[in-house]
Amino acid sequence: MMVILRPYYLTISLLILTSPNSSSYVNKMRQPFSIFFTILLLAVTLPPPCAVVSAGSGQWQLLQKSIGIVAMHMQLLHTDTILIFDRTDFGLSNLSLPGGRCRHDPNERVVKTDCTAHSVEYDVASNTFRPLFLQTNIWCSSASVAVDGTLVQTGGFNDGDRVVRTFFPCATCDWKEIPGGLAVRRWYATNHKLPDGRQIIVGGRRQFNYEFYPKSYATAKNAYSLPFLVQTTDLFEENNLYPFVFLNVDGTLFIFANNKAILLDYTKNTVVKTFPNIPGNDPRCYPSTGSAVLIPLRSKTPDFSFTEAEVLICGGAPRGAYTQAKRKRTFIGALTTCARIKITDPNPTWVVETMPGGKGRLMGDMLLLPNGNVLIINGAGSGSAGWEYGRDPVLAPLVYYPDNNPGSRFEILNASNTPRMYHSTAILVRDGRVLVAGSNPHVGYNFSHVIFPTELSIEAFSPPYLEAAFQNVRPRIVGPVSGTRVAYGQTVKVRVDVASGSLVRSLVRVTVLAPPFNTHSFSMNQRMLVLEPSNVTNVDGPTTFEFEVTTPGSPVLAPPGFYLLFVVHQEIPSEGIWIQIL
Repeated sequence: MMVILRPYYLTISLLILTSPNSSSYVNKMRQPFSIFFTILLLAVTLPPPCAVVSAGSGQWQLLQKSIGIVAMHMQLLHTDTILIFDRTDFGLSNLSLPGGRCRHDPNERVVKTDCTAHSVEYDVASNTFRPLFLQTNIWCSSASVAVDGTLVQTGGFNDGDRVVRTFFPCATCDWKEIPGGLAVRRWYATNHKLPDGRQIIVGGRRQFNYEFYPKSYATAKNAYSLPFLVQTTDLFEENNLYPFVFLNVDGTLFIFANNKAILLDYTKNTVVKTFPNIPGNDPRCYPSTGSAVLIPLRSKTPDFSFTEAEVLICGGAPRGAYTQAKRKRTFIGALTTCARIKITDPNPTWVVETMPGGKGRLMGDMLLLPNGNVLIINGAGSGSAGWEYGRDPVLAPLVYYPDNNPGSRFEILNASNTPRMYHSTAILVRDGRVLVAGSNPHVGYNFSHVIFPTELSIEAFSPPYLEAAFQNVRPRIVGPVSGTRVAYGQTVKVRVDVASGSLVRSLVRVTVLAPPFNTHSFSMNQRMLVLEPSNVTNVDGPTTFEFEVTTPGSPVLAPPGFYLLFVVHQEIPSEGIWIQIL
């Protein structure tokens, strides 16, 4: 293995060694060190022959020992609060509802009168949470955020499988439920926001169709048949639940289920492209449960148009792993590969790479970091998703560098001490940390005499870019203010402060991220666009800089709603600000 030296480490080291303010000892040693770093620079810019692994970095911090419920589902909202929920038939949670309030449900199979909460709103800044009330069962459901910042959650189990629930964040707000809001039962479905502000809801257990919400006209109340979901269903394992869905730059939908993928024109209910099967033909969706991201979109032309899109899929369990774990308690090793495909190519092919560390990963979460890199976190090394079917927790996160050459794209980071198995979640917050929570591979809350006890804690993982060594190059956004509304194709002036007073203009960019809904190792609606700055100037003192960026030109590229905007300098991101694109 070769050790990677991050570009910004190299930059800082060279600045120190060549600075006129260096110590006399360093000045004496400057010539031999300069020769050494010249050789090192040449070495690190050449593509290495194998996966790149560095000594571990990144820091873990326990935020809450218990929030009272399992974080099976999570969504960051524009108020910097996180909506968290599990299921109403886990039994009694460890968090009481306020005011003596109780849930009475004659259809419930476990506890018909339950005075405990199964949802909380967590405040990131204060590290506090408050219980919320849910009437119907939201187990293994799906969601996306509407244009105004309301979370629209769909489906679940038992009496909740056709219910739509909404939550708008405020100090006293709670869930609202709309019985019969869905055309059919939705359980293990996937949602994606569309350019017109609606969401499409795809699949679910024994549902080979899709529908839209909200219903804008009478015929939209119907579910639309999608034979692709029939073709991708295994007889015993299914392996096409929680399909991976991404909005393409031409307005079609990329849908991956089991080991196959298509482009769907949902406006005509027509499959416009069928992709080659993923190499190896192993399944990647639930319960084999790999994960996937849409690689950050970049403008490749002077007119700021976005014409290319790539999808990355990592990990999962080999075909038959679920059956072996369920029937024989035999736990097969997880898949070790990631596969990447440019979905906009006329004749696309998959490029396969092997994850480092010597073992595979299933039930891992893939998150886009503010600098455009991909974090792979949580999960197991063998078995399958499902009750008690996972083994060998994978505790160390990986970073995947999309812009590096194949063979030099992975880095292993510091490990957590807490296994995050089935029903765990992870989500990026505005300050650049990743909050990790959940894990409960049991039918109910179970804290003793089991391999992996029910986990009610929340941890924060701070990626390497948050290290104190980078304070001098980390940008701080001065303007616009958080919550600013912008139009499509608008030129926006961005002002930042850099403590060192040195801004490398060629190493500045802006990223715009749609925070996703995370459950079962897939982050729905996760989407990032990379915007290139222009007219970079020094203003109002030596440490403040201003530049312009042009927002995406179409809702096809960025469906309307709230986004996090970051400024990235030498791969070090600022804290984000909220913008609303309308």
